[in-house]
Amino acid sequence: MGTSRQVFQGLSRGEIVLWYGLIVVSTAVFAWGAAQLVLKYRRSRPERLGGPPLTRRVVDMVQVTVSHQRLKRRDHAAGMAHLLVFTGFLLLLAGTTVLGIQTDFASPVFGWRFWQGGFYLGFKLVLDISGLMLLVGLVILAVRRGALRPPKLDYRRPDREPGSYDRTLYRVGDWMFLTTLLWLAATGFLLEGLQLASVRPSFAAWSPVGWVLGKLFVAIGLSGAAAGTAHHVLWWIHGLSALTFVASIPYTKAVHMLAGPATLTVRDPAAGRRLVAVPDDSTEVGYGSIADLSWRHALSLDACTKCGKCTEACPAANSGYPLSPRDLILDLREVSDAARGIHAATGVGGVGTAAGLADPGGSPLVGTALRPETLWSCMQCMACVEICPVGIEHVPIINQLRRRLVDEGEMDSLLQSTLETIQKSGNSFGEPRRKRGKWTGDLDFPVKDIRKEGADLLWFVGDYASFDPRNQRVSRTLATVLHAAGVDFGILFDAERTGGCDVRRVGEEGLFASLAEHNVETISGCEFKRIFTSDAHSFNTLRNEYPGFGGDWTVLHHTQLLLELIESGRLRPARRLGYRVTYHDPCNLGRYNGVYDAPRQVLEAIGVELVEMPRSRDNSFCCGAGGGRIWMKDLRAEGAKRPSEQRIDEAVGLGELDYFVVCCPKDVTMFEDAIKTSGHAERIQLREITELVLESLALPEATEAGAVAAPA
Repeated sequence: MGTSRQVFQGLSRGEIVLWYGLIVVSTAVFAWGAAQLVLKYRRSRPERLGGPPLTRRVVDMVQVTVSHQRLKRRDHAAGMAHLLVFTGFLLLLAGTTVLGIQTDFASPVFGWRFWQGGFYLGFKLVLDISGLMLLVGLVILAVRRGALRPPKLDYRRPDREPGSYDRTLYRVGDWMFLTTLLWLAATGFLLEGLQLASVRPSFAAWSPVGWVLGKLFVAIGLSGAAAGTAHHVLWWIHGLSALTFVASIPYTKAVHMLAGPATLTVRDPAAGRRLVAVPDDSTEVGYGSIADLSWRHALSLDACTKCGKCTEACPAANSGYPLSPRDLILDLREVSDAARGIHAATGVGGVGTAAGLADPGGSPLVGTALRPETLWSCMQCMACVEICPVGIEHVPIINQLRRRLVDEGEMDSLLQSTLETIQKSGNSFGEPRRKRGKWTGDLDFPVKDIRKEGADLLWFVGDYASFDPRNQRVSRTLATVLHAAGVDFGILFDAERTGGCDVRRVGEEGLFASLAEHNVETISGCEFKRIFTSDAHSFNTLRNEYPGFGGDWTVLHHTQLLLELIESGRLRPARRLGYRVTYHDPCNLGRYNGVYDAPRQVLEAIGVELVEMPRSRDNSFCCGAGGGRIWMKDLRAEGAKRPSEQRIDEAVGLGELDYFVVCCPKDVTMFEDAIKTSGHAERIQLREITELVLESLALPEATEAGAVAAPA
């Protein structure tokens, strides 16, 4: 025998014909399922794919998929196990393709006979290693799911009472997928061992796993013809299992193998930070039924692997609110699959359990599959979107669902009152517009009205920085620092209205549009070079959403401006403070806009020792104010701690600290309160970063100007 082997060794002509017939059937079932998925997406709401060109998107998707960078984040072991499974499976698939080419084209017509000699030996070695990688990865994942059971793989729901829901079918689907792959990997090696025990070629060692198994079979007396017979039987069992698996992909958990890369390809790079506007000709706002979802969001429902990373990262889920991002996506997927008559968990025919609807395609989502309080629990912090390994856009989906609720007047009474207040007064405090610039009156220098007098910088102050007493002190501090640096700036005074970031994120698109249009028109009538703001929420909206309304400016966060002034020498710290502090990354500054380094570099420049929070940068834990939650009634379960209180507990756990440093007005409000309610008022104090910068300058007039309170 040469250095090769016959592909259909021991099979009769009739069996070979049957095999090809089964391949056709399996492929047809797969193609039918895939076509049904495509038709489902085509029936969804149209959406134009903007952003990068398709080629760039595909390249990015391949890089993310092959590297597994998103899967390995914050769970390296699971990510590496999945990487073993992915790589092993992909190489085995490639090997099967090569084998098919050799089998079908090695004829007198084509003459492609390459599956022999050195190529064959290398082929066998690579596939053996690939199969071992697949098997090892699967075993690790099985042990993790079956024995270790990390909380994120638990299907416990924070939005349902225990016993009111059943996730058995999801567990069955998970294990069916895992054990099917384990079965295919194991039987593949057993086949190889039986083949080697039957033929005993001289090159058997090039298949190390098969060679070991072959030796074991021979040792127990299974060799020669007996091994050949066993090989023949197992070949059919393995082959039928493989064809069944291929056919089942569009109908089971395995669909993520198709939908995951597709979702990564079409995802919106600006998801969350720039929400999609309501079309002018739209008769209905947001998502009311499953048919309203855009094709991209309908696709992303099928991409969910139920890994639980989103729920693990979600501040609402971790604070007793009735929201689990994973289960929200699964509920929507059940309704989607119910519309085409299969169960989302296993692919078994029948209506999905979350829906139970006569017409799942057109029935209202909220009140049946979803509860209003689930949607109102979301803080729009983007933690779920940022960590999702397959690029699901939970936040924009929730925002679209909220839009429909707002459009129908179904909302928290406190939220409705706040929105009405903003509509009337232009701010969430209900204060007269003339008082917006009143905080400047305690300064010992004038602040320009940029509507009347041009300046280098337009300061968009924001609601909390203008009206909240504690934040007014911070605003005076920042004005004092800028004045000391000789910065030419001005504000809009009573012409400024709230930026609308959170108005838009609660789903009130009409009010947001009117606010944006007013602010853009007002700002466009002023003479300036750049805009800055200390409000992280306004920063995001000015930077990412106002361009859609004609406001295309260079926008800075005040920490970026402070760093610029320090590096240019216009701000010169007179002394190093020497404090030991920790720093909180605001969601709208960090996850939304990637600004992580500027605040840290400012702290370094003024000589403080920064002790990083356990959850920092892109893993920062929301203060709990975002997405309009600061304007709503509390939805937490009894006894659960607020996100802000958990955050202060986390800071205190770092040991002796002088200050908890923030750089967003809502953070000032939320954490000042949390320090008191968490019982840590004697252990830690809050400082806005500008207050520390002013202290480092050692200006004698700072305290006299009322810019900053004296340290306790």
